[in-house]
Amino acid sequence: MSGATDDAYEGLIQFLYMSPVGLVQLQSDGQVELINPMSAQLLMPLARGDLDNLFTVLEPYAPELRRLCAEFGARQGVICEAMRIALPEGAGGPNAPQFLSLGLMRVDGGRIMASLVDATNDVQREERTLARRLDSVARTDTLTQLPNRAAVHELLQRMAARPRGAGGDHGALMFINVDRFKQINDTWGNAVGDQAICLMADRLRAALRSDSRRGEPEAHGAEDDAHGGAAGGRHVGARDARDARDARNARDAHEALGAVPARVAGDEFAVLLDGLESPAVAERVAERLLQALGRPYRIGPHEIVCTFSIGLVALSDAPSGPAPTADEVLRDAGIALVAAKAEGGGRCVLFAPEMRERAARRGGVEAELRLALDRGELFTVYQPVVGILPDGGIDRSTGVEALVRWQHPVRGLVGPVEFIEIAEECGLIGAIGEHVLRTACRDFMHWRAELGALAPRLLAVNLSRAQLAQRDLCESVHKVLLACAMRPEQLQLEITESLAAQGADIQSQLQRLKRLGVKLALDDFGTGYSSLSSLHLLPVDTVKIDRSFVSLADTSAHHEVLIEATVKVARSLGMNTVAEGIETEAQAAVVRRQGCDKGQGYLYSRPLHSDRLIEWLRAGVL
Repeated sequence: MSGATDDAYEGLIQFLYMSPVGLVQLQSDGQVELINPMSAQLLMPLARGDLDNLFTVLEPYAPELRRLCAEFGARQGVICEAMRIALPEGAGGPNAPQFLSLGLMRVDGGRIMASLVDATNDVQREERTLARRLDSVARTDTLTQLPNRAAVHELLQRMAARPRGAGGDHGALMFINVDRFKQINDTWGNAVGDQAICLMADRLRAALRSDSRRGEPEAHGAEDDAHGGAAGGRHVGARDARDARDARNARDAHEALGAVPARVAGDEFAVLLDGLESPAVAERVAERLLQALGRPYRIGPHEIVCTFSIGLVALSDAPSGPAPTADEVLRDAGIALVAAKAEGGGRCVLFAPEMRERAARRGGVEAELRLALDRGELFTVYQPVVGILPDGGIDRSTGVEALVRWQHPVRGLVGPVEFIEIAEECGLIGAIGEHVLRTACRDFMHWRAELGALAPRLLAVNLSRAQLAQRDLCESVHKVLLACAMRPEQLQLEITESLAAQGADIQSQLQRLKRLGVKLALDDFGTGYSSLSSLHLLPVDTVKIDRSFVSLADTSAHHEVLIEATVKVARSLGMNTVAEGIETEAQAAVVRRQGCDKGQGYLYSRPLHSDRLIEWLRAGVL
């Protein structure tokens, strides 16, 4: 029996010495009783030759070991399992482990078994896995789970740098932006806005489905049903037409061998297309996306209709010069998107190199415009609006329209056409609009004090799209009126016809202005979206007939009839009419014959500085 016991002990010792895992038997105070070669190999660089006590050897790297063992009250059991011990770089020499994995188990009241493993490879593998996961998260949009701008930049850099052949190897980048998305958040809240963004992302994925579905119509009906639609009740003929259209959509999308949708900003998406037969395919895909994305979105009780603008850049075989960088392509796509917005939205614009020069000029104008506000280079001029009298005379004191101008130190006089749109895009229009309103109201009250009955009775000031979107517009107008001691009914705020017809939020803002007591005028009537039949829906006091009608009134019976109809409808609604752009006596005779209340144009006066306006008003009684 004794021989068998000896054989077992020898076998155990042989196992310990051959084990690829470091094993140490120690007393409860850390004193080493038995250690195998693997443990000695792992610990010797740290112990500097002294392996008498495991706790002492590991004290600099795991000082809590003594405490853990002392506090472990059970006679047997696991004290710690796979404890990671990080070793300082170079602590055990150039080839020493960087991480150890330590396990401690009490085997009886006085002995502890320790296991040691070199965990360097495991830790490094875990770090690489974590880095990949973090990298994936850093390149993924959290709301839509689409790739984000960083991912687009990385993919685009590879696409832009790759040489391309003459055919079948074209690429493209699209920037897709939701027109007036802010209205969704303002009307229904950010939660509905986020849901809308997610639905847009889903629809974008569906429209750019992978080549495994080549040739199949896109299954849009499932989405409609899921969100409360009635796709099942559609007429069969309409469904067939739609399937044919979606099949074309799928074929065009599949010509892009690589199609990657992404979300690059709040309401802005991007699509990377690669392997196109020609750049024209990208334009066809863009048109299909406009149709697919533009269908209504059903979110709870809401049906939301959006339009989209797309800026498109084609990546083809460059005729000469270095390949563009990702940043340059992204910049060009943004320029094309701005151009699409400037054309009214709801369309795709393909980037052309000359757009870059225009954008650079716009950037220069923006920088100079910011300085112009600080330097006082913006000023206000006034164009008279005269009353048209039946006897052929005019009433010079009817009113004036305030117009902003820019006295540039180098370029000279700059008209509003060159900078108002830029001011809207860069957020300066609020400051400019308030400056014009305050200056004009102050001048108006000065004229009233100096001229008495000769002074204009009404001051007209234009409002831009961006100003109408400001929540505090009414409060700002009210403050200016109070500061200048001006009555609200003496102020007329003018908006374009196309702007007045743009939705409930604009209508609500106009109603708030009406309650303030100011008058409202519809500018450029006849060029926008409303019509005579819908004029009664707009809360305006005055209709300003666009100069394009007036300029042809004396030579075109058609345009004279349009003026006549506008005057009659406006009068039936209790509104005044102003004929804009009158330049000849013949034009003046037509608008007088048709009963127009007021006129404005170079026939009467060009825009004037305040002091020159005073002279013009006084000249009327000489």
